[in-house]
Amino acid sequence: MIETQFTPDAAGAIPGPDWLVRRRVAAAEQVATASMPSVEEEVWRYTPIGQLDLGRYQLAADPGERSTAEVPDYCAVADTSNGRLCGVELAPELADLGVEIRPLGDGDADLAASVDVDLFALMNAAFAVEPMLVRVPPGKTVPGPIVVRHWLDADGAAVFPRLIVDAGADSTVEVLELYGSADVASFISPVIEIRAAAAARVGYLAVQDLGPKMWHIGSQVSHIGSQAHLRASTAALGGAYARTRLDTHLSGRGATGDLISLYFGDGEQTLDFRTFQDHAAPDTTSSLLFKGAVDDASRSVYTGLIRVRPDARGTNAYQTNRNIKLSEDAWAESVPNLEIENNEVHCSHASAVGPIDGEQLFYLESRGVPTETAERLIVTGFFDEVLDQFPVAGAVPAVRDRLQAKIAGLSHHHAGNGSGS
Repeated sequence: MIETQFTPDAAGAIPGPDWLVRRRVAAAEQVATASMPSVEEEVWRYTPIGQLDLGRYQLAADPGERSTAEVPDYCAVADTSNGRLCGVELAPELADLGVEIRPLGDGDADLAASVDVDLFALMNAAFAVEPMLVRVPPGKTVPGPIVVRHWLDADGAAVFPRLIVDAGADSTVEVLELYGSADVASFISPVIEIRAAAAARVGYLAVQDLGPKMWHIGSQVSHIGSQAHLRASTAALGGAYARTRLDTHLSGRGATGDLISLYFGDGEQTLDFRTFQDHAAPDTTSSLLFKGAVDDASRSVYTGLIRVRPDARGTNAYQTNRNIKLSEDAWAESVPNLEIENNEVHCSHASAVGPIDGEQLFYLESRGVPTETAERLIVTGFFDEVLDQFPVAGAVPAVRDRLQAKIAGLSHHHAGNGSGS
């Protein structure tokens, strides 16, 4: 049982439409009787979840400063501070297209479908102060990215951002979420719901660059309709423990989902991804590429499942996770899985954990490149394959710069040549 200040009364006191208040209270009642996750559960294996004390955190009461993160050329920017929406800047042409960027209102109860995949998503349902909607009407193309910047500067706070991207049939949109914080010890549990209707084209990029004392446990739940295409990416760079669970449901015939992410851990960070590629309809395609590096005493965890349901004949599903260990004390776990209930499919998975490639290093050194420079070049090149496929291309230079800053501090207590974790 969760004995904290995260009570049904606290959820009921958050303002909002009647349907949303009822939903919050119902979710909080489930939270109150739930148990904390344990490493005994497969989906929480290899994690420091036992160290999480929710009693340390209070619901954030007031907004603080806004993010100062630079954004690429955009059509809209929305800012949240300590979980509260504090401004939306909308290009005039978006209003003309009928694009909406706003908190959920009285008429949005149909958007309250449950995505409560774990305790923390349930807490988000209970305590998200201002769930936000990005809605693109059918047939409309948004000409530039919609940017949502989240900033947290309250110490000891618990924050639950929620964003719903509702892309109408045959629409096109790119969404960029930026997560940042001051040097505070707080907890953030975001939920992003992406709904791509028939033939919609959605690009989504999350850049997580929180402070070194932050805990982040997030969920991304996507529903991809017939002939729709989602490309969803994450760059995980910050946090003490930062976890994202991705549930990608290919629910319409001919749906496509591309999942492309990178992560770089240093210090004592733990970066954790759990992915579920769920093929429920015929002729669907999913392709996953996650690449990470761990330095110092950092850790990474990747576990993924491709699930092909009985009606999903003609499925093509691929899953690749590759990791570089940059120090003896770093640790990476990679566990891909398949669960196939139809024989007319093409599925594959691959994973690797190992040090910097010795042949590449020798090649550069033999041409006069100093060892440290050669290592940095190899690690930089390792991530290029991912960066080149990110949606929201205008955000890539800032991600690349942040990666370079991490790569510049590479440890020189190198991992051995073994390929295990």
